[in-house]
Amino acid sequence: MLTRHGLMNTRTRAVRQRVWFRVLSRVERGIVDLTIRCVERIKSRVLARIVSTIVAKILTRLPPSFLETAMRVGRDLADEISEIARAWGNMNASRWRQNCDFIRFLGVNVINTIHFDVNRELREAEIW
Repeated sequence: MLTRHGLMNTRTRAVRQRVWFRVLSRVERGIVDLTIRCVERIKSRVLARIVSTIVAKILTRLPPSFLETAMRVGRDLADEISEIARAWGNMNASRWRQNCDFIRFLGVNVINTIHFDVNRELREAEIW
């Protein structure tokens, strides 16, 4: 995250979600902009601490991305499916809980159903 590329991605996402100007002060925006322009990778501990604080401030206010939501929903489903499969005698099913591809697959399938309401899920998770 403390690279030019990571900061540019965070800044782009914050501007698109209208968080950049709402959450950050003019000085904080300037620090991030100058860091993007002048530094490829942050090496200074002081600058790293300051930029990390600013990035954390942005990330707490950003709504989760589609992939983050899919992973959160899919993880719960993978746990349930894994338990059922283990109860039926599949001893390899316990590894399904850590399989990111399986978790993502389940999450995307659930989100793409007609009855899934992302906003309701976010309210229940208290992300907003």
